[in-house]
Amino acid sequence: MANPAPSGSVVLHLGLGSFHRAHQAVYLQALIDAGDASWSLVGANLRPDMAEVEAALIRQSGAYTLETVSPAGEYRYQRIESIREVLAFDPSLAAVIARGADPRTRVISFTVTEAGYYLDPTDRLDFGVADLAADLDRARRGEAGTTIYGAICAILRARRAANGGAVTLLNCDNLRHNGERFRKGLLAFIEKAGDTQLLEWVRTQTTSPNAMVDRITPRPPPELRQRVLQATGWDDAAPVTGESFIQWVIEDDFANGRPDWGRVGVQLVESVAPYEEAKIRILNASHSCIAWAGTLAGFQYIHEGTHDAEICRMAFDYVTDDVIPCLDSPGRPSPVDLPAYRDVVLERFGNPAIRDTNQRVAMDGFSKIPGFIAPTVRERLARNASIGSVAMLPALFLAFLQRWHRGVLPYVYQDQGMDEAAAHAICDAADPVAALAGNRTLWGDAANDARLVDALRKADARVQAFIKERAP
Repeated sequence: MANPAPSGSVVLHLGLGSFHRAHQAVYLQALIDAGDASWSLVGANLRPDMAEVEAALIRQSGAYTLETVSPAGEYRYQRIESIREVLAFDPSLAAVIARGADPRTRVISFTVTEAGYYLDPTDRLDFGVADLAADLDRARRGEAGTTIYGAICAILRARRAANGGAVTLLNCDNLRHNGERFRKGLLAFIEKAGDTQLLEWVRTQTTSPNAMVDRITPRPPPELRQRVLQATGWDDAAPVTGESFIQWVIEDDFANGRPDWGRVGVQLVESVAPYEEAKIRILNASHSCIAWAGTLAGFQYIHEGTHDAEICRMAFDYVTDDVIPCLDSPGRPSPVDLPAYRDVVLERFGNPAIRDTNQRVAMDGFSKIPGFIAPTVRERLARNASIGSVAMLPALFLAFLQRWHRGVLPYVYQDQGMDEAAAHAICDAADPVAALAGNRTLWGDAANDARLVDALRKADARVQAFIKERAP
């Protein structure tokens, strides 16, 4: 049974995973600790795959412990109580819809994986995906769905009917231009569902600011509960762990007020684009580089690959040679000190206490290449510049994919954006490098570009030599 709705203004967050609880909830806790308790969080999940964590949070009234550790090995423990209510999963999403329709809910935020946006290579919703097609049918029947579009559509339909007022829809994830791309998808979903009145209401009564989030948050290891108990005396069934670094950049475009996040370190800006590009191309892509290379080298953890001189050099050269020239130029200087950011990122990746796994970071390659890596390839090719360093990343992924294809990866690989038949076909091709370079889902208009094929072929030779050196 749900608790009474919290008093004051509410942020309803969809996706109670570790990242949200180590990031957005922490910023709101900082604001509460600073004396501003006018906002609180209500958390919910759209799928039933977090039943144990959800049940633990409900038992603990939304409270839990955050463990952070710095690159120097300094541990800190903090009790987070900003989530004042946790809604138990119910396929109807009735409680979630009710909270979203309540006028006290003024921001609806959500954390979605890149593949969870169901965008095709032209940035349109792919209604051929079964989950999205099923949600469209539900929306036409007036029911909630399991995708972010099906859930938000149901919430906003109820909010409009209840005269709940304007609301901000706030992305908290790694998708580039997340607010505007989500908004485009949501409007397309509502239009295809045939609800013209809701479509007009959403256009005038909601905003969708772009946002950039950053904090490395590995899956909580089994021993975390015992560490928390020893350090705090609290037997916490839902603790989270993360690095000490944290960042949040949001475009200040809110429809109905917001917490005073700027008071606790959130960067509220006119455009998030330069911060987002730096983070996605430098941090996210380098993270994947190290995970794929580390797996090929036989490592389990990200920090092991980061401390390997050859793997670290791959990531360093990728950023230095190809990314920084794209993001910082005399005519368009970046507000971010990109070389310093690169060095901080690599220091963070090398934190051995985080114990972030290659398995977690390596996932979703078929979404990460088009989202994190292909833009640099296209921009460098447009300038007729070398792509030798950036080509190492898809070459590493190809070798990684070939191990998946043969069933010899040391862990289960998860990739929501992967067409398994197409992935196996790349690996089975007479020329897998050419097959990878010709995949339009990964490269868009750059697919089959002779310069891309050539760079990937040279990078593949380097990767094969790297693997041969590491063979037992």
